[in-house]
Amino acid sequence: MHHRHPVTAQGAPEAIGPYSHAVQAGGLLFCSGQIPLDPDSGELVGETPAQQARRCLENLDAVCSAAGAALVDAVRVTVYMTDLSAFAEVNDVYGAFFPGDPPARVAIGVAALPRGAQVEIDAVVALEDAELA
Repeated sequence: MHHRHPVTAQGAPEAIGPYSHAVQAGGLLFCSGQIPLDPDSGELVGETPAQQARRCLENLDAVCSAAGAALVDAVRVTVYMTDLSAFAEVNDVYGAFFPGDPPARVAIGVAALPRGAQVEIDAVVALEDAELA
């Protein structure tokens, strides 16, 4: 049995570099950062940081689903933003995805993100079944 298992999600945008959507290992799912790309067109969507955060979280949810997991089972989330003054509006959207017992989280201000995105979000998710496929 392999100690790590890459995950490719059909419902998420194609990776724009040499990385997997996620890697399953040791009972955890390590999700790559998602920027607000439309899964069908591959185009950046959302004009505000809040709109972009919603798309990032929807993409992460699709990645989790492809691995048989759920985003609400995240144990750690990192939010990267090019403008931390938009933190409150992003936080409102974020809270809707984690209505109870939210994960640990870090928010980091960055100079730039791929494709001109304003927000990127990654996650580490606890898997219900630690056995790899």
